[in-house]
Amino acid sequence: MRLIIFGPPGAGKGTQASRIADHFGIPAISTGDIFRANIKNETPLGLQVKEITASGGYVPDDITNAIVEDRLNEADCEPGFLLDGYPRTTGQVTALDAMLAKHDLAVEKVLMLTVDEDEVVQRLLKRAEVEGRADDTEDVIRERQAIYARETEPLAAVFRERGLLVEVDGMGEVDEVSERIFAALER
Repeated sequence: MRLIIFGPPGAGKGTQASRIADHFGIPAISTGDIFRANIKNETPLGLQVKEITASGGYVPDDITNAIVEDRLNEADCEPGFLLDGYPRTTGQVTALDAMLAKHDLAVEKVLMLTVDEDEVVQRLLKRAEVEGRADDTEDVIRERQAIYARETEPLAAVFRERGLLVEVDGMGEVDEVSERIFAALER
């Protein structure tokens, strides 16, 4: 199964992605995790990404596309994958289509978690406190929300038009959201 999960920052994508990956026996590929690992290890990519994300910006498509394509070519992705945090722009959708077309593949479903923006801001501020994420200040969180609304949320229309979009309420307890997701994906 080849899936995408998206929703605003703090919607619970990472939490749900690992549950979905375990359920279907596929790897969850998080561009955010890849970027954070590079930042932590202070790689050249990490230093570049740190500067961009510190201001609340998104990493440019060319960098993100190359990282995703490299990861999708790994053997564990042959039975499928779940992309978390990618694609975020129409350019990335086009790039992903091209990557998969090289192998005669396509995305099967796109899961969109819908949430209340103010509640998500509070979730992220709490996460920042617990996990020590210096990049999660309220200003940066609000900027990411605005970028998501402007650049990523419009992708819902693209995926809806293709008949791939599955919208799930991302509010509530983690187990409740997981149950809604599995029911929606298995329909």
